[in-house]
Amino acid sequence: MTQHTPVLIVLLPVSAALLCMLFSRIQKNLGSWIVIASIFGAFLSAVNVLQQVLAQGGQAVHYWMGNWQPPLGIEFVIDPLSGMLAVLATFISLLVSIYSRPFIKDEDWLHIGGYYTLFGLMTVGMCGMIITGDVFNLYVFLEVMSLSGYGLIALGGKKSMLAAFRYLLIGTIGASLYLLGIGYMYSMTGTLNMADMAVRAAAHLHSPLFALAVGCFIIGFGIKMALFPLHGWQPDAYTYAHPGAAGFIAGIMSKVPAYAMIRFLFYMFGVDNPVVSSALDVLGVLGVAGILIGSIMALAQFDFRRMLAYSSVAQIGYIAIGLAMGNMYGFIGAVLHIVNHAFMKCALFLVIGGIQYRFGEVNLYRLGGMNKKMAISSITVTFAALSMIGIPPTAGFFSKWYLLLGAYTGAQYFYIAVLVISSLLNAIYFFRILEQMFIQREASLTEVHKHKGKLGLPVEMVIPILITGVGIVVLGFYSVDIVTGIIKLGLPEVFLR
Repeated sequence: MTQHTPVLIVLLPVSAALLCMLFSRIQKNLGSWIVIASIFGAFLSAVNVLQQVLAQGGQAVHYWMGNWQPPLGIEFVIDPLSGMLAVLATFISLLVSIYSRPFIKDEDWLHIGGYYTLFGLMTVGMCGMIITGDVFNLYVFLEVMSLSGYGLIALGGKKSMLAAFRYLLIGTIGASLYLLGIGYMYSMTGTLNMADMAVRAAAHLHSPLFALAVGCFIIGFGIKMALFPLHGWQPDAYTYAHPGAAGFIAGIMSKVPAYAMIRFLFYMFGVDNPVVSSALDVLGVLGVAGILIGSIMALAQFDFRRMLAYSSVAQIGYIAIGLAMGNMYGFIGAVLHIVNHAFMKCALFLVIGGIQYRFGEVNLYRLGGMNKKMAISSITVTFAALSMIGIPPTAGFFSKWYLLLGAYTGAQYFYIAVLVISSLLNAIYFFRILEQMFIQREASLTEVHKHKGKLGLPVEMVIPILITGVGIVVLGFYSVDIVTGIIKLGLPEVFLR
C-alpha cells in the first residue's frame, strides 16, 4: 500500500470533492466532513512520502500512472522540496477547511456542498502542481486550482463577483501563456516529461524559441503568483474572497506558481545559461519594484484585508529577488520564505476573518481593545507582525537573513538596502495594527455573531488561529533544521558543483 502513497495526496481529495454534493444532499454537513477527512488523509500521505524521501538521503520517490514508464506515461515526483511543500499545502488546507465551518453552518446543503467541493478541488490543484513530473499535467492542475479559486473568491459577496471575474480574465492570460510555453518546448524537445525535457532542452538553450518559452513561463507564472506589475487581480481577490477560504487563498495560492517557476528555471533549465540568467535579472527588477511599491501601498490602506493583500505583493517580491540572486543562499531564502509567508499570511487572514465573523469589521482603525475581546487572535497577530517585519526568533527573520546572506555573497548590495527599507515599512504598518489592538481605547463594536466564552470565537476557528500563530514561532526555532534537513538536500545541481 505504501507504494501508492504519492497518488493518495491527490486521489483522496479529488474523490471526496466529486462525492461532496451527493453526500451533502443526504445530510448537509456530511459532504464537508468527508472533504475534511480526505484532506487529513492527503496530509498524512504527504508526511509519509516526505519521510521516505528523507530516509533515502533526499532521493526522489517516483510514481508512474498505470505503471507506464516515463516519458510515455505521467508520473508524480516527490523530492525533498516538493515533499515539504506538499506537507505545507495539505496542512494549511486542513486547518482552513476546519476554520471555514462556522461561516457556512447556517447555509443550505447546496451552498455547503458547493463550498467544500471547490475547496477540495483547489487542494487537488495545488498538490498536483507541486508533485507532478509532467509539464502538461501541471497545466491541468493549474486550471483546477484556478477555476476552484475563482469560485471561492466569488462566494465572498457582491463585490467578490467582479474580483473573481477580473482574476478569471487575467488568470486565463497567464494560463494561456504557460500553455504556449509548453508548446514551444514540445516543438523543440518532443516530450512533456520534466526530466526528459530537461535533458533534451540542453541542445536548445541558446535558441530564440527557448528564450520565447522562458518569457512565456515567467509572465504566466508571474501572473499567477501576483508578481509586480502582474498583480492587478490580487488586491480585490484577497480583499473580497470568502472569509472562510481567504487564509488558504492568500497563504498558498500564490506560492505554488512560485514553486513551479523554481522547478522550471532552477531544476529543468539551470541558471547557468544566458537566457535564464537574463530572465532572473528581470525577475530581480520586478521583485524590487514589488517590494517597494507593495509596501508603500500597504501603508495607505485602512481595510485590514487590502493592507494584507498589498503586503503580499511585497512578500512575493522577496521570493523573486532571492531567486534573482542566483546563488545558494538566495535560493534558500526564497524557498524558506515561501514556507514562512504561507504561515504568516494564513494566520493574519484567519484572524481578520474571525474579527469579520464576530463584529463584521475590517477597518484596521476600529480594532481598539481587541486584545481584551479576542486575546488569542491578538497574540497571533503579534507573532505574525513580528515575523513579517523580521524580528527574531520568528520565522520571517530567518528567511530574510538568508536573503541578506545571498545578497552579500553575490555582492548585490542594492538588495540589502531594499530589504532593510522594506522591513522598516513593514514595521510602520504592522505596528499601527498592534497599536490599535493593544493601546488604543476600546472601540464600540456590535457583535454580528454573539459568542459566549473566553475564546471569543467558535473553537473550530480558534484552533487553526492558535496553530498558525504558534507555527510561526516553531518555524523560527527549527529554521536551521528545515534548511539543513530538507532544503539543502533538494538544492539544484548548479549549487552542488
